[in-house]
Amino acid sequence: MAPKTRTYDPAKIRTAVLAQFGLVADAVRGLEEERLAQPAHLGEWTVRDLAAHLAWAVGSLAGAAARPSAGRVEVTVATWPFATEPIAGKIAEAHRGQDAEPLGVLYERTGARLAELLDVLPGDRVLPLWIGGMTVADFLVTRTVELVVHTDDLNRAAGLEIPFDGQALAACTRVLADALAVKAPGASVEVRVPPFAVVQCVEGPRHTRGTPPNVVETDPLTWIRLATGRTGWAESLSGARVRASGERADLSALLPVMS
Repeated sequence: MAPKTRTYDPAKIRTAVLAQFGLVADAVRGLEEERLAQPAHLGEWTVRDLAAHLAWAVGSLAGAAARPSAGRVEVTVATWPFATEPIAGKIAEAHRGQDAEPLGVLYERTGARLAELLDVLPGDRVLPLWIGGMTVADFLVTRTVELVVHTDDLNRAAGLEIPFDGQALAACTRVLADALAVKAPGASVEVRVPPFAVVQCVEGPRHTRGTPPNVVETDPLTWIRLATGRTGWAESLSGARVRASGERADLSALLPVMS
């Protein structure tokens, strides 16, 4: 079961964010125009739009850090997956000014500034984000979700094979698994995403010993796609990417947890 408040090692998260951003930067830097113009299968976005958005999502730390610190914490890692939906349109348009800039230049500038900031920003500083005040440490954890989810989007849209940093993949998986437990509190269903996360959710009889009567198990990438609406429950179940047992083990009504 996920703890009420999961903790993340700041040093590992910092390393994971820098590593995954570097992997994406290496991949998109040499993409030809034909591939950049391909649809990203995310609304009307092209692959270029998606890559520019990802750079903006990571680089937004710099913009937030340049403003005065927020007065109090209003958003945490646990509540962040649900805080972004009301401003989804604003987020989708935020990177438009970067579209004309070569991706190699954009990623080099963003990566350099990110590394500089991570050397000096205290983890407990409260950033004034659009969604409310959030600590630097918590914001960096959410960047692993942005990076991993959109790395997968880029791989599928552009036919790339960008690898996943292990720490980034682990953090992303845990954030989205915990979001399910927040969305559907309870202990009647155990959701397993080995080797990174196990959470209990859904109201009903509490399991105390032995094999739980309601179990859902899948791999990290399938879980991330389910949790963010990139794939459907029925499709994943029929494709044997999800194993579900028990009368309460149908999570279709609870997914996605973040879109």
